[in-house]
Amino acid sequence: MGIRLRTTLLREFCVTYETSAEKLKMIPSIAREIIDKIEFAKFEREHFNEFGDSSLNFEVRYTVSSSDYTLYLDIQQKVNIALKENLSRKVLSLPILPR
Repeated sequence: MGIRLRTTLLREFCVTYETSAEKLKMIPSIAREIIDKIEFAKFEREHFNEFGDSSLNFEVRYTVSSSDYTLYLDIQQKVNIALKENLSRKVLSLPILPR
């Protein structure tokens, strides 16, 4: 029996200031639903954490229970794509931020 490691990921993302308060309230449940559907991933928390210069910023924290780095990357990619799809469809467009 191999050692099972747990990796914690903190994903930050943002939405535009035009996003209504009602839609902002939907975002935590969207992230939870996405992560809860993925095997080896466990949702921990999601928060609207900051009024940015040009966006409203969120962070979601979840864990991946596996020592397989490729699986970790696959799960991270699934979460990222699902967040993009769901936020674009249910909330509003995501801002393009200057670097």
